Amino acid sequence: MKFEQLIYEEKDKTAWITLNRPKVLNALSMKLSNELVEAIELVRQSTKLNFMVIKGAGNNFSVGDDIKEMIKWGDANDIMRRVRFYQNMANQLEELDKITIAAVDGYAVGGGLEITMAVDFVIATERAKWGMPEVDVGITPGWGGTTRLARLIGRRRAKEINLIGALHSAKRAVEWNLWNRVVPADKLEEEVQNLLKVLRSKNQQGLRQLKFIINKGVECDLYTAQGFEALSGALTGAVSGMWKIKDADQGKGILGFARKDGLWHERRKLAKNFWTD
Repeated sequence: MKFEQLIYEEKDKTAWITLNRPKVLNALSMKLSNELVEAIELVRQSTKLNFMVIKGAGNNFSVGDDIKEMIKWGDANDIMRRVRFYQNMANQLEELDKITIAAVDGYAVGGGLEITMAVDFVIATERAKWGMPEVDVGITPGWGGTTRLARLIGRRRAKEINLIGALHSAKRAVEWNLWNRVVPADKLEEEVQNLLKVLRSKNQQGLRQLKFIINKGVECDLYTAQGFEALSGALTGAVSGMWKIKDADQGKGILGFARKDGLWHERRKLAKNFWTD
């Protein structure tokens, strides 16, 4: 698939997505956002990729939505539809069964910052700046700036970031558990490669399961989250070869349905009309 405002490459089981509007600090035009959705879908559908890295061309990650285009979004309903489209993009990014990394240089504000909230790892340069300045344009964030941000750094700090609109250092992002690591500007790519090297050495199924149970568990109560952990432990045992359980069907139920054999007929005969009067 060819893109006009982003660069998409696949190498070493890794998708590399580069937001490519450097003259406007990689502002997310409607076209770039549409292309980003398409690129994320390519990654989602792939069974060959294990990782994804997203970065910005030039010396900036992204300054967020292209404000000059917002007049083109339409009426209030059109705006809501556009915002939900962006929310779905962030959700799809967060839900990928690949490990995702944002390599941040320069500005990551507004929608640019919201992208970093939906990935698994964020590595930033010392000169990187972040914030949610929408308040000074008279608008509010739409796809993570209030929701994911509050979950990552807490309600009080999320209010500070949104209500004031200041731009903060990468160091503070790490201190506040928003990003993972700060490196010198000339070491960003090297550090991304170092992280990928470590991740590539892991049991990839284990990484997928860990990402899934952490993402799901953090949004629910403790006991439900522990259920995800328990099921993940069982799945780990199964994919490691310990899948046979004595009183499980071991596939006989599905085969029985396909063949309409004795097992299927016995079960349906007993269950079909039970307590239906």
